[in-house]
Amino acid sequence: MTNSERKTLMLDFLKPVSEIENQIKHLNDVIKDGNAALMQELNSFAVELRDLKKDIFASLTPLQRLHLVRQAERPTTLDYIPYLLDDWIELHGDRGGADDPAMVGGLGRLNDRTVVFIGHQRGKDTKDNVARNFGMPSPGGYRKALRLMKYANRFNFPILTFIDTPGAWAGIEAERLGQGEAIAVNLREMFSFDVPIVCTVIGEGGSGGALGIGIGDSVLMLEYAVYTVATPEACAAILWKDSQQSPEAAEALKITSADLKALGIIDYVINEPIGGSQADPKIAAENLKSVLVKELDNLMCLESNQRRLRRYDKFRKMGTFYEYK
Repeated sequence: MTNSERKTLMLDFLKPVSEIENQIKHLNDVIKDGNAALMQELNSFAVELRDLKKDIFASLTPLQRLHLVRQAERPTTLDYIPYLLDDWIELHGDRGGADDPAMVGGLGRLNDRTVVFIGHQRGKDTKDNVARNFGMPSPGGYRKALRLMKYANRFNFPILTFIDTPGAWAGIEAERLGQGEAIAVNLREMFSFDVPIVCTVIGEGGSGGALGIGIGDSVLMLEYAVYTVATPEACAAILWKDSQQSPEAAEALKITSADLKALGIIDYVINEPIGGSQADPKIAAENLKSVLVKELDNLMCLESNQRRLRRYDKFRKMGTFYEYK
């Protein structure tokens, strides 16, 4: 999906907001003479816009949330990192001959604590997206992530992961290089690490591509982010042979932060500014940072064997249900 297509999808349910914003901009251009009546009208439009945004974003459907996080303007891992970490540096390579740009990672300081960060990285325009494979990592990307996580475990640095991918790269070359094995090894190893792991879904968390860096002691999720075993479009095509039924699939898949919190898949929902993180990345990052600091403080109070057992139990309980006769 191209950036222009993403913007078109957004305009469908944000058209009323766009119209009012254009009126406000026009009034700002003509109000230079200090006309009191126009100033009053401008203030009225601003209030109307704020209320309209609140109403729209409070009632977004699951599919609309998916379209929202697919926006090109949505902050990526490398957009958040400068707000979250001090003295950070990106590290490269899997030490096996690959350096996948769809997976980024490095070292930084979260307040006074050294951490290792790892995250999916989408592009900002068509050229950048092609270079980063639209945020879909190759096996080398997951092996790079594993190298950094092993480094963190060796030196007792907490691990922060940021999930934002439609899924792992599904090309023939990826299969030849061992995509499934690379993700499976990451899952196994992340359960074994002694250090705290905090995972955050910042955009679109899709399939095993997301889970490859998604095993953590705490799993956080931004308010409008989505987390799903398959995209609604793919689900509809598989179940009904009709991708036009993706709205029904999105509802059934329970992909929103509220649904996943209720199901026990995630632990905490982080509030976003009205309009999503793209409306004010700084505020979104501040909200995320405060929760990350709190979660790490709590996890550092536990012994490493306690964390491993809690992590194992957390994921073992997912998907359990009871039948009543």
